[in-house]
Amino acid sequence: MAINFDKALGIHDQALQVRQRRNEVLATNIANADTPGYKAQDIDFKAVLSQSAAAGGHSQLAMRTTNSGHIQAASGVSAESLPMDLKYRVPSQPSEDGNTVDMNIEQAEFADNAMRYQATLSFLGSRFSGLKSILQGGR
Repeated sequence: MAINFDKALGIHDQALQVRQRRNEVLATNIANADTPGYKAQDIDFKAVLSQSAAAGGHSQLAMRTTNSGHIQAASGVSAESLPMDLKYRVPSQPSEDGNTVDMNIEQAEFADNAMRYQATLSFLGSRFSGLKSILQGGR
């Protein structure tokens, strides 16, 4: 019997990829806090997952193979093509040089997103442990 990873993992694999990309965007904002004219950006996590679910079910992302020996997964949409449009943050107090990064907001969003990323990783780890236990016959 084949294992259906879409059913086993649900939307959590996509959530992990979106959270990883959002961490990159938030880290870029923090790194550019003193860059004149830099506009803070973010990804609307809920909107991205809603769009991807509406476009084709829970899991439309394809696994990438990095080695010719890897098993080819079912075809799907790659992580790079997920609709992760960056949105500009509306500043509460933009600086005189045009920079819209608010360090308090960025650091809080980064910490929250990192915590949720770790929670998703933990969930997926326990899910894989359960699948491994089933495959080994419950040992």
